[in-house]
Amino acid sequence: MEPVLVIGAGLAGSEAAWQLANRGIPVRLHEMKPNKMTPAHHSADFGELVCSNSLRSDQMENAVGLLKEELRRCNSLIMACADEHRVEAGGALAVDRHAFSAAITEKIKSHPNITVVEGEVLDIPEEGRVIVASGPLTAEPLAEAIGRRYPQNGYLHFFDAAAPLVTFESVDMDSAWFASRYDRGTPDYINCPMTEEEYDAFWKELTTAQEAEVHGFEDSGVFEGCMPVEVMARRGRDTLCYGPLKPVGLKDPKTGKEPFAVVQLRKDNAQGSIYNIVGFQTHLKWPEQRRVFSMIPALKNAEFVRYGVMHRNTFLDSPRLLDRYYRVRTEPRVRFAGQITGVEGYVESTASGCLAAMELARELEGKEPINFPRETAMGALALYISDESVVHFQPMNINFGLIPALGYRVKGKRNKNAELSKRALEALDGLDLT
Repeated sequence: MEPVLVIGAGLAGSEAAWQLANRGIPVRLHEMKPNKMTPAHHSADFGELVCSNSLRSDQMENAVGLLKEELRRCNSLIMACADEHRVEAGGALAVDRHAFSAAITEKIKSHPNITVVEGEVLDIPEEGRVIVASGPLTAEPLAEAIGRRYPQNGYLHFFDAAAPLVTFESVDMDSAWFASRYDRGTPDYINCPMTEEEYDAFWKELTTAQEAEVHGFEDSGVFEGCMPVEVMARRGRDTLCYGPLKPVGLKDPKTGKEPFAVVQLRKDNAQGSIYNIVGFQTHLKWPEQRRVFSMIPALKNAEFVRYGVMHRNTFLDSPRLLDRYYRVRTEPRVRFAGQITGVEGYVESTASGCLAAMELARELEGKEPINFPRETAMGALALYISDESVVHFQPMNINFGLIPALGYRVKGKRNKNAELSKRALEALDGLDLT
């Protein structure tokens, strides 16, 4: 069998190589380190964690905790190394980052079905099976080559400027209403009104809230195309009221009048379970986003499934490019995995590499696809990045908003999430994962 080419030995690439190799499929794993390093990387080891050493919650009431357990049941290399080298972090799974990466490297390099090739890959080869897992800091030559190869897909976003997302069920609809401006078309937006007093308090906190640090591998270009909402607010007390919070054409059905200011939420997925806070791209620290944006009355109890971010992040317009198996729709011999697909986070990157490789192995063995269902975290993530109804695509962490509701009431959020996890694992256990 011709070896599968895997480009990149980060979390996604290492996981993909491992899954294929364990099924007897030869792999040629290309990694440009240590010959060429990005400004964010410092080690020659595989699966290097460049930011936090935490893989986030390990609790089953949290979606990322569910995703970890699904990966464990798929014989994940990354999860096995993380569990072996975990350090105390309360309910989170944190690791000794150096021992963790060293263990991944040793496992990969010692596997008889994996050949590691050092050096940069400049283009996707014209033949053979390929998984591109080059990460959010994909080197410019390869990034440009991918852009040329798939120009119809609006390929590369070099700076990720995304507004926060909240779950629909956490929005206080007693304080909000559905409508479109001037009642034109269908009532697609959730409108969250603010009185002048509420707006003034919100505006004051927004102008003084703490911003996140800018990393050394980023520059001011991140802010050129999309002004952060806090920067807009600092330009004057009324600036937002003429911008994203303008109330014109939006009459509150309770009063019959236009509010002083209106924050609009736009549906972010076809199911309507997640909504985007329109115009709220931001560089604030995440706790500050929760504190300040929860001052909007309808969002006082909002569940944030993704905070706003503005940072260097190379990713695909995946809904137009990829299917649920992370395959290129127009060139299915090529798959992508990791953060370049628009999954956000260490565990999510691992999951994409795992699923892409498992489905590729099934294909090479002449078996039917596994088709991870939406009820599982792995399936929900794959179906999100390939959902063509997602028009304004932005990177996403796993969250329960991507997973179908239970269909029956469960008292308490933790209990409900635990039931969602239980259902997911039962669905996973019913699949043929060999």
